[in-house]
Amino acid sequence: MDLVEIAPQATPPVCKIIDYGKFSYEIQKKEKLQKKKQQVSVLKEIRLHPNTDTHDFDFKARHAINFIEDGDKVKVSVIFKGRELAYTEIGETLLRKFLERLADVAKVEQEPKFEGRAMHAILAPSKSKKKK
Repeated sequence: MDLVEIAPQATPPVCKIIDYGKFSYEIQKKEKLQKKKQQVSVLKEIRLHPNTDTHDFDFKARHAINFIEDGDKVKVSVIFKGRELAYTEIGETLLRKFLERLADVAKVEQEPKFEGRAMHAILAPSKSKKKK
């Protein structure tokens, strides 16, 4: 048996005579349970190109909706290659269309911005749903 200080902040400090190994095991168990209950936000990415066709666009929008319903954030990227960089407005309209399509299930966390050869926007779930 050991003398273990339970609450050092209290006045006077609270101590108990218990087995220290058992006490440390209980603390580890509590920490593990708290860690298990933490929700980790995952960032999924959907990549588009300025010449993405309607069927592909719809398919990727459905995937993004599934990700958001699972509680994940979605990063939508429009990637420009070669001469496509001269027509960035086409990519921007595509990205705006994508954001409008997902407006009922997600909110825009980061507005579209241009970085290098890609334009990005980040969407987050509008309602907090628990992951199963």
